[in-house]
Amino acid sequence: MYSKYVIVVLVATFAAFASGQSYEDKRCKCVCPSPAAVFNKTVADKTADHRRHYIANVPPNKCNCAGVIIPRDGPEILGREQEFCPRCECKYENRNTTIIKVVVIIVIWVIMLLVVYMGFLICLDPLINKRAKASYQEHTNEDDESTLGGPSTQMGARGNVLNRVTHQQDKWKRQVREQRRNIYDRHTMLN
Repeated sequence: MYSKYVIVVLVATFAAFASGQSYEDKRCKCVCPSPAAVFNKTVADKTADHRRHYIANVPPNKCNCAGVIIPRDGPEILGREQEFCPRCECKYENRNTTIIKVVVIIVIWVIMLLVVYMGFLICLDPLINKRAKASYQEHTNEDDESTLGGPSTQMGARGNVLNRVTHQQDKWKRQVREQRRNIYDRHTMLN
């Protein structure tokens, strides 16, 4: 049954890698002001103030205004390239999308493992508490342990690790309850 889930996850992973090939690892990104803002055209809409982003898949030697922007917005800036192009900032970017995908998949697997572990602990907690309630007597004071034979004989009677863990858990819960009582009593006394 679990093998079906593993196969589905593997197929989904390979599909993600196959569909991800449409993204380019190398690109040229140019950020330019709006042509209307550069040429002092009065435009009714507010887009004149914004900067435009141009992204193209060109070789590094053509990552400039003439190689990216003029082929797209040529009619808008025709004859005024000397005014417009110096205001553009072009950068050639190189990234590795395969490494990004692998890291994302690893993070997703770690989160899935942690969720499964949390579910295991949630299922185990009632079993631990059921066994602890059957063999546990609540002590009101830590000094009472010394009159009952001390912690060494008590640990010897408990024997296994599970009982020791539940004992420590119950001790911690008692301490938390006592601290809450002290805080709430002090809080009511202050008011």
